[in-house]
Amino acid sequence: MIKSEVFRQYDIRGIVGEQLNEESYYLIGKGFGTMLRNKGMKSIVIGGDARHSTRGFMDSFIKGALETGCEITDIGMVATPILYFAIWELKQDGGAMVTASHNPSQYNGCKLNLGLGSVYADALQDLLKLIQSEKFVQGEGKLIKNENVVEDYIQYIVDNIDISRPVKVIVDGGNGMGGPYLPEILRRKGCEVIEMYCEPDGDFPNHHPDPTVEKNMVDLARAVVETEYELGIGLDGDADRIGVVDEKGKMLFGDQILNILARDYLAKNPGKTIIADVKCSKNLYDDIKARGGKAIMYKTGHANIKMRMKEIGVEFAGEMSGHVFLGDRYLGFDDAIYVSCRFIEIVANTPMPVSQYLADQPKMYNTPELHTKCEDSRKFDVVQKVCDEFKQGGYDVNDIDGARITFADGWGLIRASNTTPVLVTRYEASTEARMNEIRNLIETVINKYL
Repeated sequence: MIKSEVFRQYDIRGIVGEQLNEESYYLIGKGFGTMLRNKGMKSIVIGGDARHSTRGFMDSFIKGALETGCEITDIGMVATPILYFAIWELKQDGGAMVTASHNPSQYNGCKLNLGLGSVYADALQDLLKLIQSEKFVQGEGKLIKNENVVEDYIQYIVDNIDISRPVKVIVDGGNGMGGPYLPEILRRKGCEVIEMYCEPDGDFPNHHPDPTVEKNMVDLARAVVETEYELGIGLDGDADRIGVVDEKGKMLFGDQILNILARDYLAKNPGKTIIADVKCSKNLYDDIKARGGKAIMYKTGHANIKMRMKEIGVEFAGEMSGHVFLGDRYLGFDDAIYVSCRFIEIVANTPMPVSQYLADQPKMYNTPELHTKCEDSRKFDVVQKVCDEFKQGGYDVNDIDGARITFADGWGLIRASNTTPVLVTRYEASTEARMNEIRNLIETVINKYL
């Protein structure tokens, strides 16, 4: 039978051979196919990343889903945003992307969609229960191969982007799935592009495919400085998260990328609402308000944010982790290939270098995301106890996702990771000394309950 621990908050993910095998994907295909058929739906588009196990897992999923009477369109090895695009363009009821995103090479997984909405949280647990019950629908399905959707995707972005001059950009594909597409699109728009690690390779031989971690961006930063190019773009394993380094080789955090995009968006869409997650800097929220926008702080997690955007009719959102969601001139899902093009549009139209874009903001001192090991069975309880203690102490606590404790001159965050057995913390203040004071205060309380 299938292992329940691979059904996580946002997707299915586990170690190949130990937690996931071809039998697992056959059952996931049967379960997902049954879920769709029970809803009166039957069309699924499937794609996968470059991991060595992916093609076999896709074939097993297809076999299971076909046995439920579903119509499957196989688009082959693609980036996750292309799978999302295919759901939209081919008018599919559901989608399945076999990927473990930025996880190491020994992992694989599956992101499931109903329309452009993610199957996550309770819905994923419902799927698990359905598989465990073995109450599968039976039928005779149909398999269709489609290789045109990739070119359609590339052309759609080319047609919807306006890069006004030949920007000099280096793209680090991280040997993931964005490498074959982003350089091609940028060249069609006239940019001068140097490719780094753009060949998909499931072993990720050059660095871990997560562009939000500074050590993974070292080669890109060095190359940008040496070539005197204007910026570098890094993509994660399945190309739904973006990283950026400026012309000096300095990495921009996810909230800084979001801030630059937000300024451009609000200049053209005055008064609009932008959603950002609880890990983002005070500077971002203040800047959105100062430019006439409305800022909403919300839960971390691409599935959470996409759902919230739909619920309240917002067309722009993002996260510290490099997921950016644009419904403005685009389709609303997290697509680092498209977002990279939007960022380069801004570079083309801005006379100053990237390092100066946010130079007018107050200097804030902040930590990156910090991780403290804590068992899955205990992590939410620890966070709740910390949250309660600060509330009872009269502090300003936002508990939409863990506890974000706000002070006059800074803030600290503790939340439970939805994907790994860790507590996530982050701290920010107007001076380094104050940042460390806030960190010590909150960590003292955390340590009481660990």
